[in-house]
Amino acid sequence: MPKKKSAAPESYQAAMQELQEIVDAVENQELDVDTLSEKVKHALALVQFCKSRLRATEEDLNQAFKED
Repeated sequence: MPKKKSAAPESYQAAMQELQEIVDAVENQELDVDTLSEKVKHALALVQFCKSRLRATEEDLNQAFKED
C-alpha cells in the first residue's frame, strides 16, 4: 500500500517530488482504482500549490525589478 502524504507540502520542491512519485506510480500501474482517484485529487491540489508558488515568485520578481 502506498504511503500517505500530508495535504499541504512543505515547499515547491516537496510538491514537485510528490507529483513525480504519483506520476511514476500511475505510469507503473501500481495503483488500484480507489487509490488512483485519491492520488489524482491530491495531485490536483499539488498542482494548485505549485501554481500559487510560481505566481507569488513571479510577482516578487516583477516587483523587485520594477522600473520607477
